[in-house]
Amino acid sequence: MNYQVLARKWRPHNFTEVVGQSHVVKSLVNALQHNRLHHAYLFTGTRGVGKTTIARILAKALNCESLHDANPCGVCNICLAVDEGRFLDLIEVDAASRTKVEDTRDLLDNAQYAPNQGRYKVYLIDEVHMLSGHSFNALLKTLEEPPPHVKFLLATTDPHKIPVTVLSRCLQFNLKRLTPSQILAQMEYILGEEKIIFETPALKLLARSADGSMRDGLSLLDQAIVFGNGTVATDSVNAMLGTVAEQPVEDLLTALAHADATAILDKINDIANTQSDFGEVLQQILQVLHRIALVQHLPSAIDPDFDAEMLASMAALLSREDVQLYYQIALVGQKDLELAPDSRSGFEMLMLRMLTFKPVTTETVARKPASVATAVNKPAPVPVTPSSPPVVVAPVQAPTGGAQDWASIITQLHLVGPSKNLANNCALDYIDDKVCRLQIDASIIRGSAAEDALLNALRTYRNTPSLKLEFNSQKTALDTPALQMLKARENKQQAAVDSINTDSTVQALKTQFDARILPDSIEPV
Repeated sequence: MNYQVLARKWRPHNFTEVVGQSHVVKSLVNALQHNRLHHAYLFTGTRGVGKTTIARILAKALNCESLHDANPCGVCNICLAVDEGRFLDLIEVDAASRTKVEDTRDLLDNAQYAPNQGRYKVYLIDEVHMLSGHSFNALLKTLEEPPPHVKFLLATTDPHKIPVTVLSRCLQFNLKRLTPSQILAQMEYILGEEKIIFETPALKLLARSADGSMRDGLSLLDQAIVFGNGTVATDSVNAMLGTVAEQPVEDLLTALAHADATAILDKINDIANTQSDFGEVLQQILQVLHRIALVQHLPSAIDPDFDAEMLASMAALLSREDVQLYYQIALVGQKDLELAPDSRSGFEMLMLRMLTFKPVTTETVARKPASVATAVNKPAPVPVTPSSPPVVVAPVQAPTGGAQDWASIITQLHLVGPSKNLANNCALDYIDDKVCRLQIDASIIRGSAAEDALLNALRTYRNTPSLKLEFNSQKTALDTPALQMLKARENKQQAAVDSINTDSTVQALKTQFDARILPDSIEPV
């Protein structure tokens, strides 16, 4: 009945067994090998990443009778005493329960005396940020001028609460959060040694749920073993965690990519039948979209052995714009699940919102009927009867005052920003499949980026990659779309002013109350 939990049973006993903190282990090993030991070490990081464990290993290494490549041997009397918690020269203190200055003074009163068994007397203070201000002041003097036989090993999850005067006297190591693949590999190794049957997808769910903490991951693994009656299966882990597997998430995103509303609602119905939490499903969608975005922009940022095949297929299926849009809608829509009549309806509306606001791409246009696609991409050809000779279509010569024709072309070019402003300040002189000649006022400043964007849009519109763009500078005023829009705004504004001035109610107010009209306040509706 003396069962020991996995997190304690498989706690590392030397530096080679530590997982995921190579930057810290390398520094400590080098310091031990070259005998360049600091008197105070501060280990920081989130819970369950190995702060106290590494501190205990370092305490063993400082006093071990037979080091092997800077690793404690694990078999000498001192190593065994440290592992069993009976080494007198290792004083472990939980600062959360001993915050008073009297406790700190009592602790440090014996620092001046030589160690009983080992070379160094080691003070390991866990959660050191919980000490009071007076306790830090009492500790500061000893940290500043420690006896040569004393070493301080401090651990904390919140280094910002430690006074800078203490921080400046410590050698600080920040332990990283463990990646899911590192936690997964350790779980597979432990279960192999324990002779426990497991499924890899189940361990992946546990590794993600650990949130970077090895201890949390092993605690969840203990729970999964008990829940699964001695085995770790995907279905039992899903039931234990209250989550769903990634397959429904992948199916939902695939249906979104194909704009298939029926498949989306069918998959939501399947999820509802498993009594799953839609909030948890939304969290998984956010996680998957985040990893897809990383694969699309920086493939090396993702562990190649962790869901690589699924991420690669989804990254190829979804455009970058879609991924960003879906992520933002899902992120903002989390609060809708709480405000909706029920979580399912809120989730359905969120998925339909993604489908509704999906950007219209070139591929979407290509899926339209051929007649529509032809009308959008290129002017319709002139029909030729079988009996008549081939008709040669002459280049389009813009008529006098052709700003209206050029304006209709601009609307089909889908320009934005500087390129649209440039096009609006030009007048069409001549266009065919080889050249587009525009007239422009000499005072208009043209940018190379705007010209390139306009040229590319014209080539797409005419479906002729070899089209050239020419500008003819004019010193006379041109009837451009920009000028037409300005005249239209002016005419609309003048009509609004005339309407106000001729309004009978306004005239009565002016006569009876000596009211007057503020011209700048008139705006057309």
